[in-house]
Amino acid sequence: MKLDCYQPEVRLPQRLYPQYWSSKPEVNTIESECPSSTWVKLQECPSPYSHDEALLLCQHSDTEWMAWVPDYGEIVLHQSQFSEIE
Repeated sequence: MKLDCYQPEVRLPQRLYPQYWSSKPEVNTIESECPSSTWVKLQECPSPYSHDEALLLCQHSDTEWMAWVPDYGEIVLHQSQFSEIE
């Protein structure tokens, strides 16, 4: 029995060229009302055992935030689901 040992010729680049990243993002960022690292009051608790406040971590989209809720964990919140604590 003879095995076919054909190996296609693959050429890899000899050198990887450095990427030149712009210091300014090309995407327009929208200034949000709440900065990250802000505690906010939740309109509704994600579970009966979690807290009613959340810590905003970073903006997920134009209208959503990634947040951390004590005794629940990370969650994506829409801006209508929380209000700033005064």
